[in-house]
Amino acid sequence: MQPAISVLGMGRMGSALAHALLKAGYPTTVWNRTADKAAPLAAAGAEVARSVRNAVDASEIVIVNVSDYAATQSLLRDGAVAAALQGKLIVELTSGTPDGARETQAWAARHGIGYLDGAILATPDFIGTEAGTLLVSGPTDVFEQSRAVLGALGGNVQFIGEDPGLANALDSAVLALMWGALFGALQAIAVSRAEAIDLDMLAKQWTATAPVIEGLVSDLIRRSAAGRYAADGETLSSVSPHYGAFRHLIDLMAARGIDRTITDGYEAIFRRAIDAGHLHDDFASLSQFMGRSESP
Repeated sequence: MQPAISVLGMGRMGSALAHALLKAGYPTTVWNRTADKAAPLAAAGAEVARSVRNAVDASEIVIVNVSDYAATQSLLRDGAVAAALQGKLIVELTSGTPDGARETQAWAARHGIGYLDGAILATPDFIGTEAGTLLVSGPTDVFEQSRAVLGALGGNVQFIGEDPGLANALDSAVLALMWGALFGALQAIAVSRAEAIDLDMLAKQWTATAPVIEGLVSDLIRRSAAGRYAADGETLSSVSPHYGAFRHLIDLMAARGIDRTITDGYEAIFRRAIDAGHLHDDFASLSQFMGRSESP
């Protein structure tokens, strides 16, 4: 028999989670602070709880997808709600920090509540599909017991480890990759506009060079993991040619008055590595200088 599940938070993502559970045949109860947002789920077959306590009472598993961990605390740490959660499972799918996840797991353990923390690497339209990716961390046995439920939310469910903060930590790392690409695109657009380059031409060049960039990123991650920072026969690119090209970009931006907020950060990291003697080492050597004000 499938467990009853409650979903707290009916934003776009929370609604997508509830729809996926209903489609998979799970008895589903939903709650939202603004009750009107739950109406489409009621029409789809979900029960609508009048309160968080009612939602908790209705189910064995409570999935939370609200604005942040502070919002989760305001909903679940009421004495009566916490008591009703005893012996049940919270699956936290709200965006947060690794330390926030660890603190929440510790609170849940003190109250006899099961806890899994997760991060969704997908937009709402991917929820319930084979391509939907969820990173999950927490006790292995709890994850295994919940695998089928999590699988209803996405076909690519990945268990990251028992430390409850790992899912959020990896999520942040992946988002850093995404934002690096997006902010890089904004900078490329600014340069293209300043030089009267048609953005369709920029798009064509991105399509052509994306495989090269993907290869460079993959190599950078592998070399950093292995600590292979010195240039060798397999080096794809060293710091020196990158920095030379980077200086040309800086000159162009200065000439056209393009904002240097992003490139000033690049400059600082380049200089730390070069000042420490890494000019002719593999580009991966820069990974030693992220967030450091002095050389390692």
